[in-house]
Amino acid sequence: MLDLLAAPDYALARWVVQHLVALVYVIAFTVALAQFRPLLGERGLTPIPRFLARTTFRRHPSLFHLRYSDTVFRVVAATGLVLAVAALAGATDVLPLGAGIALWALLWVLYLSIVNVGQVWYGFGWESLLLEAGFLVTFLGPADVTPPAPILWLLVWLLFRVEFGAGLIKLRGDRCWRDLTCLEYHHETQPLPSPTSWWFHHLPRPLHRVEVLANHVTQLVVPFLLFAPQPVATGAAVVVIVTQGWLVGSGNFAWLNLLTITLAFAAIDDPHLRWLLPLPLPEPAPLPPWFAAVVLAVTVLMVALSFWPVANMLSPGQKMNAGITPVHLGNSYGAFGSVTRERDEVVLEGTDDPDGGDSPDTAVWREYEFRSKPGDPYRRPPQTAPYHRRLDWLMWFAPLAPRMARTWLPTLLDRLLEADRPTLRLLRHDPFDGDRPAWVRARLYRYRFTTRAERRETGAWWHRELIGDYLPARTLPRSSAAP
Repeated sequence: MLDLLAAPDYALARWVVQHLVALVYVIAFTVALAQFRPLLGERGLTPIPRFLARTTFRRHPSLFHLRYSDTVFRVVAATGLVLAVAALAGATDVLPLGAGIALWALLWVLYLSIVNVGQVWYGFGWESLLLEAGFLVTFLGPADVTPPAPILWLLVWLLFRVEFGAGLIKLRGDRCWRDLTCLEYHHETQPLPSPTSWWFHHLPRPLHRVEVLANHVTQLVVPFLLFAPQPVATGAAVVVIVTQGWLVGSGNFAWLNLLTITLAFAAIDDPHLRWLLPLPLPEPAPLPPWFAAVVLAVTVLMVALSFWPVANMLSPGQKMNAGITPVHLGNSYGAFGSVTRERDEVVLEGTDDPDGGDSPDTAVWREYEFRSKPGDPYRRPPQTAPYHRRLDWLMWFAPLAPRMARTWLPTLLDRLLEADRPTLRLLRHDPFDGDRPAWVRARLYRYRFTTRAERRETGAWWHRELIGDYLPARTLPRSSAAP
């Protein structure tokens, strides 16, 4: 029985998957430490204490139900970062089996606690993907124990849901996916373009159609081959890795692509992977009976939780990036079922003119520059992924979902009026060098990539035209405006 659970030819695959998941945990906890205070802290745009007051542990399980303060959050995130670095350095391979499982489990609990109070700032599919992958990696075992085959299959099944779910949501969604024209727009209108997106956008239209067609094949056909015998499964995994690499090269999607590549390695056996990574690993021992029992229990749990994502994928009303458990297991995945044709950007401006709100046309307004989102037309889009700029992502959603943005964007403007230092650290450039502006406002612009001729003539990456005010000019009450 234990032999049926063993996958001795996947020791290298396990090593790669564990280390890459640990790397993503390092990035995720680093992002949490760097950004939580202005977004979610006690004076954040959507404060965690206010959120905890209107929810329950059952709905959003989190350690922060026991107690919240910014210091407690910092300790939780810093502990997660230290443990993730330890896992990346190979600590779980030298610890006893039970201790290694405990380390991975604690990482999962700590990040789950953050995600479940993260509200709109953590409402991305790759958060659930990290939690589900992190949960499964907990039961892969160390290098001196034979890899458990059911957990590897569950990782491949997770990859299948990511790819096939994304393929279905596209096929059922925007017509441009069916007529192969979506990538004539997507490179320009995606949330955070990368340094190469301008060139991808200007590829010939036939190549854009090839891109879409290749995407359909990779997401709707190749996932089934991941379950085929070797070497077919390895070939399918390589196709996924190459396709995800193409996405890494053309856009910024946080750690989504890195995690998807990570899952693909679970389908590559050692004889093929050794060509790329000739690591000397110890001879693994058989699975201890108690560990085999745990693996079987986890497998039964995940198979049971798979009923809903399967039903969702088969449903014509397929939901994107949705789940049924508050612990983010057994999720459905998918992205970009629809593609925007035009890019509208909210630009924040301030003035030190005391009469700026009453006479906006005569005041001198200066622009706040974000780290990743388009702003200055002459600035080339930066490389951000796998790091996640949460505020920049939400600014992309602001024109698409103004009701959602109005829950936090007015508060962001107030923080700029206060010259709040944690908030200003989220930005690339403060035009007032730490001083308080008298007024701030949000304006809406229509952006498009410059043509090749415009780029040669002006050096600009973007062309933009003013649409109008997104939020009117605002100032602090007189009682709080004094320095």
